[in-house]
Amino acid sequence: MHHHRPVMKTRRLLLALLAGSAAFILPAVARAEAVVNLYSSRHYDTDEALYDTFTKQTGIRINRLEATEDQLIQRMKAEGSRSPADVLITVDAGRLWRAQSMDLLQPVRSALLEQVIPAHLREADGHWFGFSKRARIFVVSRERVKPGELKRYEDLADAKWKGRVLIRSSTNVYNQSLVGALIAADGEAKTEDWARKVAANFARPPKGGDTDQIRAVAAGEGDVAVSNSYYFARLMASEKPEDQATVAKLQVIFPNQDDRGTHVNVSGAGVARHAPNKANAIRFLEYLASPEAQRFFTDGNYEFPVVAGVAWDPVIADWQGFREHTLNAGVFGRNNEAALKLMDRAGWK
Repeated sequence: MHHHRPVMKTRRLLLALLAGSAAFILPAVARAEAVVNLYSSRHYDTDEALYDTFTKQTGIRINRLEATEDQLIQRMKAEGSRSPADVLITVDAGRLWRAQSMDLLQPVRSALLEQVIPAHLREADGHWFGFSKRARIFVVSRERVKPGELKRYEDLADAKWKGRVLIRSSTNVYNQSLVGALIAADGEAKTEDWARKVAANFARPPKGGDTDQIRAVAAGEGDVAVSNSYYFARLMASEKPEDQATVAKLQVIFPNQDDRGTHVNVSGAGVARHAPNKANAIRFLEYLASPEAQRFFTDGNYEFPVVAGVAWDPVIADWQGFREHTLNAGVFGRNNEAALKLMDRAGWK
């Protein structure tokens, strides 16, 4: 029986070593707790100030990894349970839905977020929350489009717009979300017919971003551009004479004001499935819903706050009060794949 003693001794030594090393490990762990790892596809200058303010308020340091949504999602998938990601931030509900459907996000409960963020701008189980809104609007020629002539997204299919419509490629997620919202409103068959007719009305094969479509209307290449609201707001705010000249030729239409309202998308975030700093992650999301953080979204990038009572940037203050389509963002997110296939069939390049 004497051979038991060395085993006991070894085990005791091991425990003593562990107890001793714990003293060295704990402070490091406590230090590591004061971080939150963000995987972000937002590349807006004002986000720097947004993040710095969070660190000042909480002492929680932000590690940020920036890439496109798809790169971040692929990376999280590859990292699996070893992923350091705490929070995924994207500029579209379709991508948030994709991350959720791949089991990369976890549901979180936050009384604060559930209270201040309208239900249609967050996922029902708390997998993700919208923190700023952007509308998909028409920017039209003042000269060539008469008031009241163009009112609804559905109107773009009318033959009178042949050769007059400027819009990005079907690979653009903002367009995929818009078509996903139209599928929810009008059904798949009608929306496919619409997409085919709209593609036949294009002024040119899709190229460039939303700002390129806006500039092309001002240059006379077409008469109506479909764009996210903040791209036009940036031109409105610009002091460059050429941007002022562009804006002078154009006006904005918020579609579907007489029925369901204008399609809005969200920039949003969710807590990663394997978040090593979950408490900090939730705290960060709650910070994004604070009036101060909400002001960063509107003042810097001309997005609309999701929280009631936050002042909009003066550049876009006139737009307040438009009717928005209160379809849950998860619905057009879920419709993303169907939308893409439908646009493909319709010949929307």
